[in-house]
Amino acid sequence: MKKIQILGMGCPKCNKLYAAAEAAAKELGVEYTMGKITDINKITDMGVMLTPALAVNDKVLFSARVPSPEELKKIIAEAQ
Repeated sequence: MKKIQILGMGCPKCNKLYAAAEAAAKELGVEYTMGKITDINKITDMGVMLTPALAVNDKVLFSARVPSPEELKKIIAEAQ
């Protein structure tokens, strides 16, 4: 089970990344849970200075952008 988290305050890009990551996980057919981290202190504690960011299993994989659907699928598939 992969724990996918979107880090951000709820801006349009954060919402776009949430929807795109959920769609990518569904297309991959992986078991997952989706969550949002909106607390700025928790976000900075995870080392993120620019949002939106994506973490899988509590490991931040990228920040400050919304990748293409293909790239997102690759990132989620390869995440440990």
